[in-house]
This record gives sequence, structure tokens and C-alpha cells, in this order.
Amino acid sequence: MKKQITKIVVIISIATTSIFTFGFADSYFEVSKNLDIFSTLFRELNIYYVDDADPGELMKTGIDAMLKSLDPYTNYIPESKMEDYRMMTTGQYGGIGALIQTQGDKVVISEPYEGFGAFKAGLRAGDKIIKIDGNEAVGKSSSEIRDFLLGQPGTTVEIIIERPGTDGLLTKIVTREEVKIKDVPYAGMVGDSIGYIRLTGFTSSASSEVKTALNDLKQQGAKAIILDLRGNGGGLLRESVNIVNLFVEKGTPVVSTRGKIKSWDQEYKALSMPIDTEIPLAILVNGGSASASEIVSGSLQDNDRAVILGSLSFGKGLVQHVKDLSYNTKLKVTVAKYYTPSGRCIQKLDYSHRNKDGKVDEIPDSLITEFKTLKSKRSVFDGQGISPDIKIDSKLLSDISASLLFKNLFFSYATEYRLKHETINKINEFSLTDEEYENFVHYLSGKDYEYTTESEDILITLEKAAKNDKYFEDVKKEYEALKNKLHHNKKDDLYKFKDEIKYILESEIVSRYYYQKGQIEISLKHDLVLEEAIKTLNNKDLYNSILAGTNK
Repeated sequence: MKKQITKIVVIISIATTSIFTFGFADSYFEVSKNLDIFSTLFRELNIYYVDDADPGELMKTGIDAMLKSLDPYTNYIPESKMEDYRMMTTGQYGGIGALIQTQGDKVVISEPYEGFGAFKAGLRAGDKIIKIDGNEAVGKSSSEIRDFLLGQPGTTVEIIIERPGTDGLLTKIVTREEVKIKDVPYAGMVGDSIGYIRLTGFTSSASSEVKTALNDLKQQGAKAIILDLRGNGGGLLRESVNIVNLFVEKGTPVVSTRGKIKSWDQEYKALSMPIDTEIPLAILVNGGSASASEIVSGSLQDNDRAVILGSLSFGKGLVQHVKDLSYNTKLKVTVAKYYTPSGRCIQKLDYSHRNKDGKVDEIPDSLITEFKTLKSKRSVFDGQGISPDIKIDSKLLSDISASLLFKNLFFSYATEYRLKHETINKINEFSLTDEEYENFVHYLSGKDYEYTTESEDILITLEKAAKNDKYFEDVKKEYEALKNKLHHNKKDDLYKFKDEIKYILESEIVSRYYYQKGQIEISLKHDLVLEEAIKTLNNKDLYNSILAGTNK
């Protein structure tokens, strides 16, 4: 009997091995066959196509289209984009240290980074780039201009600019530097005992910057912390683990990853001694909080360590790994999904199943699964991003504010304001007077910022539907009366939405004097989510009840 069992086991083993062997052989054959077809096609195209084609561009187009069919995060990185890759992972690059944007046929400095080359050379937001090292800049794209401005630290670049309100052209000699974009552009006290940290990225220095900010705030008397991850699209996974580690005990589970190659599956735990495991903690998220931001917020939520406030996060539960390819190129490829300590994957879109038109759907409600937090057994869910414990919907901009932003009219007016005012009050004291607001209204006279309101858009759709259904003539009189009532008056809207417009304008003006740090600081004065976080942290019973799962 024993020999018979052994014989059966051997037969099963041989059969299983054969299946895997044939499966591997079939897969290998398919790969080899299609590579041969592709290389043959590529060769024939380059030999016989009627017009000259750039083989490199043709190949990149093919690669990009192939990867696009998988997910948006699997990307080919050619050698020419290595500087972009370096900046993405380290936050460092060699350049003048300034943000630029296209306005019309010119590229404009939108923000010089405080303390770097552009700032030191006296470049300002609003300066229009005319020439770079003798090369014509007008008519070129911002990406082309950016390539001119990047370069080895220590080298210089001559930039000829046109400054609004100034006669003639100005010449600036800018020394390129090693520019490091901070992951924590602002940290400060937002009350007598509450510290605030804005984290905008997860490059290789993110956790050390958060650690420094946390210690500084504690020394200033912070008894509670707000970590703002709104608009933070993520970055390095290890930095998200290190940041969670600042607030939880050594050995606490943070995140795990699972993919096709099982030997790559990993479980990440807090490996270092924390800074503070007791300090009350609030995390702010929104639809722009993705990837590493969701690992931090999801892990701290699952460990019942922080209260999450804001709106539903982005929902990116995929992990990328960068593989070296030939000729100094790289492939950033999705290799796994990540799971928060409760076991949930918060990936919202299912890229493995596409519709016939190529579109991707969200995970259906019927497949959303409930999980429990580790200590309090609160309900959390997968497949939909991180759902805040306290939901606060993001306020949408009015149509007029959106139009003024899109037309760069806030930006242009702030440029003029800076020319007329050498200094302004401190940030917490700065506010536009009614007279100054009237100056802005006057500035807009004759400017193009036409827009239609949502009500007007709906009315246009209604008119088309009524005409198609042959009902329009019957309701034409009522329709015209409603149209006249709903028709917006731009000048009326400038006063109807004055508070909102004034706040955006003040923020833009402050950035001309106090740069990014100042713009963040003034934004906190009108932040409803921040106000709710402060209120929650100041109410110990509310804070504790949310984490305990007893709050109704």
C-alpha cells in the first residue's frame, strides 16, 4: 500500500512538473514569437516607409502605447529624462531654481525658489523669458525652456527677460545650483498647543524633514500635531514607512506588498524607536492624496493612531519598482499591490479589466469588503481610497474665480501689485482694503474672462432637449424668462463672490513677497478642514471616541 501511494505521488509530481514545464515553454515561445514579429516589423518600417522616420521616436511611441494599455504608472524612462527621474526620487536637480509656465507665446517665471539661483539673481514671478544664452525663447514650450535652464551646478546662464511695467529688456546672469525641493515646505504652530506640518512629497529626505519639524514643534510647546497630506501624490514607499514609524511603537505593522513574484512579497514594520506614540494626531487628506500619502494615513488609521479628516483620497494601491535597462534607460513597472495593516487594498480602479473602449472602471460596490482596525475594531473598507473619519467636502471654486485663475488674471495683477509696492505687512496682518479690491475690479475692465455658470450650461442642454422633443415652442416664453433671470453679470459676480476672489488674490500677492512658505501660511487663515482638525484635537473626548469607535 505504501509503495502504491509513493507511486501515485511520483506520478502526480511528474504530471505537475510537466504542466509547469509546458506552461513555461508556451509562455517563452509566445514572448519569442512576438519579439521576432516586432523586430521584423520595425526593421521593415524603417527601410520602406515613404517618409524619413526617427527610429528612436518611433520606438518610444510604440513602447509608450504598449505600457499605456497596462496602467498609468508603468513608464519607460529614456536616458534624456534621467534628470527628471532623479528629481522625482530625491527632490534634487541642477538648475536655476524656479517654476515656469507658458502664457501665450512666452514662458514666464511663476515662482523663484527662495534662496536659490533665480532668487539670488533677482528674477521675479511674472518675468517673461525672451532669450537664454543668446537663443530665442519666444514661441518655445515650457519643457523646451526647462531643458535650457537645467545644467551642472556652478555653471551660469544668461537670461534676457521682459518685466511687465519696466521699460526695455533686463539681462540676468544666473548661477545654476544643486536645487533641493523640500518635502516639508512649511511647519508651524496653528494654536497655543497644536503644531502643523505640511508634507508635499515623499522623496528620500521626507521622513527626516518630518522628524525635524516634529521635534521643533514639540520644543515650541506642541501638545498635538496636524500632518497635512492634501495634494501629496506620493513617492518612495520606505519614506512612508519611516514617517509612520515616528508615531508608533517599534514592531508595529505598517504596510505589506503582494505581487506576481512571491519572493518579492514583503511586510514592512516600524524598525526604529518612535518620536512620540501618545501625542494626539490628525491627518488631512483629499482627492489629491495618493500612494505613499495613503499608506501613511491608512496605516495610522488602521492602527487607531490618528484621526483622518477631509475628503476621500485618490485610491492608488499599486507599488512600482524601477528596473535598469540597456543604454542607461529604465522601466518603472507596477510589481505589486500594497495592503494596510487591516488587510485592505485601497486601489480604486481595476486596470486588469478594461471595457471595450479601453476605459477602466472603479471597483464596484458589490466587491467592496469591510475590514477592522487593529485595536478598536472600527470598520474600514477597501477599493475606494482612504475614507476620512470626519468627512469635509472640498469647496468648489465659483465659475468666476475659476475663469480668473485660468486666464492668469490673479497672477498678472499680483505682478503689477509687486511693482507698485516694495513691501507688504506681515502675513498674518496682510489684507487687501476695499479700495485695493476696487482697483482689482477696475483692472479687470475690458479683460477677457467670459464663462458660463452651471445653471446656464444646464439651460443650454434643456433647450437642445426641448427642441429635439418638439416642446420648445410651447415653453419658449418661460424659457426666455428663466434665461434672463439666470444670466450672470460679471461685475455682480465680482461682488457676490468677493470673499473668495479676495482670498485667492491675497494668496497670490503674498507669494510675491514671502514665496511658497508665505502662500501656505496665508492659506491656513481660511481653511475649513484645518479648523475642524483643531476643533477635534482640542476636544479630547471627541478625539478619543473617534479612535475608540464609540463616536456617533
